[in-house]
Amino acid sequence: MKESQHILIIGAGLCGSLLALRMGQRGHKVTLVEKRPDLRKVDQDAGRSINLALSDRGLKALRLAGVEEQVKELCIPMNGRMIHDTEGNTFLSRYSGREDEFINSISRPGLNKLLLDAAEALPNVTLHFNLGCTSVDLPSATATFKNYENDEKVTFSGDVLFGTDGAGSAVRKSMFNHKKFLFSFSQQWLTHGYKELEIPPAEDGGYRTFTNALHIWPRGEDMLIALPNLDGSFTVTLFLPYSNSDYCFDTLTTPKMVTEYFEKEFPDALELMPHLAEEFFNNPTGPLGTIKCSPWSCYGKNLLMGDAAHAIVPFYGQGMNASFEDVYVFDQMMDEHDNWESLFQAYEAKRKKDTDAIADLAVDNFHEMKEHTASPLFQQKRKLETAFEKEFPQEYFSKYSLVTFHEDIPYSEAMKRGRAQDKAMLNLIDDGKLPESLSLREKLEAVKKETEEILHDDAVVRNLK
Repeated sequence: MKESQHILIIGAGLCGSLLALRMGQRGHKVTLVEKRPDLRKVDQDAGRSINLALSDRGLKALRLAGVEEQVKELCIPMNGRMIHDTEGNTFLSRYSGREDEFINSISRPGLNKLLLDAAEALPNVTLHFNLGCTSVDLPSATATFKNYENDEKVTFSGDVLFGTDGAGSAVRKSMFNHKKFLFSFSQQWLTHGYKELEIPPAEDGGYRTFTNALHIWPRGEDMLIALPNLDGSFTVTLFLPYSNSDYCFDTLTTPKMVTEYFEKEFPDALELMPHLAEEFFNNPTGPLGTIKCSPWSCYGKNLLMGDAAHAIVPFYGQGMNASFEDVYVFDQMMDEHDNWESLFQAYEAKRKKDTDAIADLAVDNFHEMKEHTASPLFQQKRKLETAFEKEFPQEYFSKYSLVTFHEDIPYSEAMKRGRAQDKAMLNLIDDGKLPESLSLREKLEAVKKETEEILHDDAVVRNLK
């Protein structure tokens, strides 16, 4: 794909902006269209997912586009999970025993603005805002838009069209409704929703609690998390059932009830949140769901990418990273193909099993974070994993490390090995087969042996199927 083409990209969020930047750097003419106003010129809506966790897979793609160092200036390192128990006690559960492995808290709009600026600086990239996609003609890679400022219609065509327009993708909807090929689609919602709140900066502009951690208040059925911002504040997110619970979005209907709930479940957080009730009722409640679909392309002219192809819940901190990795993988494959159709098909064949894997892992981590992070068995496992990684940094990598810090390992492989390791370690601990009388090396060898036996058994089962 060395010949210059006209690329139409619908959706100027994080994935679309990075894709436009990279395709522009490759010399293609790029038209990037977004239904929302230019976020560089308007204020971000309150309560709309303004925090993200950036890790190695995302940084790899940003490095490819030459903006990694600029992005790092927007980041706050988070070395682990700061667990808050019901008594107000805290302990830090590190993400890794290796000192150089951490994730980064970053502002979604701040990162998006940086990518838009970088893309717009290229002479062959054109940006359009306030244009909502109303229809897509898939065979011709043409889309029609409504201008929200004057209600006029405008049409753009490209040699190819990319749908990076998020979980509610208009491009994906056009593919779903198209009658000339079979399109599979699944959407699964959690019974929980989320609401974003805030811990404001201290009076002196500093942080009201420990900065370099992702704070978690796990309470079994519900959970509170907080990520630091550069201005001294924390973005706080409450994950709560919609209904059928003593405390749920359906029953928390008055400021008094909200305050009573926080006094019971999150008293140390409540002390840091002077505007809790106001924010709770002013900010929207958002749904949490997983979207899978196939095929991602049609007619050799259209391709879904990012959340439009594979939206996931946020509990592994990999939604943005997976979308950025989409761009990286696609870019690496471009020089191997001389036409878009073969490229699109090969890309999906290589990528879909990995996006399915991280979607499943994210749901797993939802239950782990809200139910298990404070349990003694989980804490014992994490303590042992951290010790393995610290003492044997080239021999052991936890599931979290494989997913988050090893961009060279596909998500599907990280899931397979990580799940086997978790099962092996939990079984050995629960059966009393890792006593303190064993050296750390002996414990590691026992975990390795059990892991390989589980992987072998799983492979046999798959072959029998």
